[in-house]
Amino acid sequence: MEFDLARLQPKERASFALRALYEAAGCRKYHMGRFEEYGLYQENRSFLSSEQVITFTDLDGRLLALKPDVTLSIAKTAQPAPGETLKYYYHENVYRPSAESHTFKEISQMGLELLGEVKEPEVRQTVCLAARSLEQMGQPWVLEISHMGYLFGLFDALGVPEAARPGLLEKLREKNAHELRRAAQAAGLDAAGAAALTGLLELSGSCEETLAKAESACCNDRMRAAAAELRALAKTLEASGGAVRLDLSLAGEMEYYNGLVFQGYLQGLPRPLLKGGRYDLLMQKFTPGAGAIGFAVYLDELDRLSAPLPPVQQQNADQGMLNVALPKGRLGDKVYDLLARIGYGCPEDYNATRKLVVENPAAGIRYFLVKPSDVAIYVEHGAADVGIVGKDILTEASADVYELLDTGLGKCRMCVAAPADYQDDPSRPVRVATKFVNIAKSYYASMGRDIDIIKLNGSIELAPIVGLSEVICDIVETGSTLRENGLVVLEEVCPLSARMVVNQVSMKMENERITKLIADLKREIERKDLA
Repeated sequence: MEFDLARLQPKERASFALRALYEAAGCRKYHMGRFEEYGLYQENRSFLSSEQVITFTDLDGRLLALKPDVTLSIAKTAQPAPGETLKYYYHENVYRPSAESHTFKEISQMGLELLGEVKEPEVRQTVCLAARSLEQMGQPWVLEISHMGYLFGLFDALGVPEAARPGLLEKLREKNAHELRRAAQAAGLDAAGAAALTGLLELSGSCEETLAKAESACCNDRMRAAAAELRALAKTLEASGGAVRLDLSLAGEMEYYNGLVFQGYLQGLPRPLLKGGRYDLLMQKFTPGAGAIGFAVYLDELDRLSAPLPPVQQQNADQGMLNVALPKGRLGDKVYDLLARIGYGCPEDYNATRKLVVENPAAGIRYFLVKPSDVAIYVEHGAADVGIVGKDILTEASADVYELLDTGLGKCRMCVAAPADYQDDPSRPVRVATKFVNIAKSYYASMGRDIDIIKLNGSIELAPIVGLSEVICDIVETGSTLRENGLVVLEEVCPLSARMVVNQVSMKMENERITKLIADLKREIERKDLA
């Protein structure tokens, strides 16, 4: 009986296609056990995406772990000889905490690793195989490439302190120009240095155009060497078509990657399907002098491709629409009015109806009306391409989205406040009442202060008055509520306002449309401020 591959689920079809691709490229399958000694992860925790690992004691008393990572195990056991290049591919399950479900999850992934002597031909082969891996999925795709050497070279040239670098890389990953500038200045950079860092966000696009800009911005040998490596790859990248782009703000973990880094995106998925790069630093912990480059494909992400289209997309299945998550209430109304003035309005007044979805097919725009605290969730999971959300909610949720614009709307502050006669007692934990548990924890952790968190959902100002807490961490707009209840601001935690956030994959697949919408909105906000 003939077997029909079309009856398989997308991730099953992908696993067959990727296996054939990698074996044709000369890679051998690498199989490993499900368990690994916990000491491997304890000694190399800086290389893991999370320090949380499932552990258990074996019958012989050894502390073992369910594998949270494949690359570490391969790097430990491969041991290539001098001048030798080992080429492996794998199909394994790993066990990691999920940010979505807040539980551990079994994750199916395929990938390949080239270890040992890794020079230009091996790098070129790996990048080409990453692009061809995305091609196997049968959906529009984008592969973005960057180079950590270029970023580190710029940090060196600007004299960025080592302690400040991880935070600046995080702002780069978020595409967060406004906070990147502030963080750069807080790290001691002058206005020109901060502008040079935020300028990295502009180094994104086609290979040739972006390389020309990157080369002209080089200011030391490390940056020039990185640009030269990208230039050597340029012909290979251009041969893959417009689906391969450079984005020099794409930053991997600085303890892990030391050269090329890349991510692959597939239309219809909310987050990257493929991640990889060069990780010589890790490899050399086990085999001195060896290099390594590889990538992983997260097969479980493909489950979404077999799901039916949601009703709103079925209505206009033949016309691509930008989906915008608007918060219900005054903030959503203000943003909608601004968007309507620049051509993104809808014929239907959503305030005059109980509908939660309104759209304008002619303008290619669709609005979802959602609870403010849910906006980031809709965007992160790909239900919406773009959203407007308060910085308080965005920070508290730690949503994995791009934060592209500070609208300046709804300005206020997150503050620590207490009764006017409050005196801190450093000999014991301070009791803090708040709705924003993660923000409060992060703030006090940055000062090394022990706290007891009391989670409340409203009337936060009451807590210190009746003795439930000593201080509060809450939003302050005018300060009148604090004054009327005998409280004063002790510290400002961070400024708040409404931010425009974008789903990572949407930014790659709909880059031109989203960039235009944001630029138009920014001009309208500036025009309104000047009026």
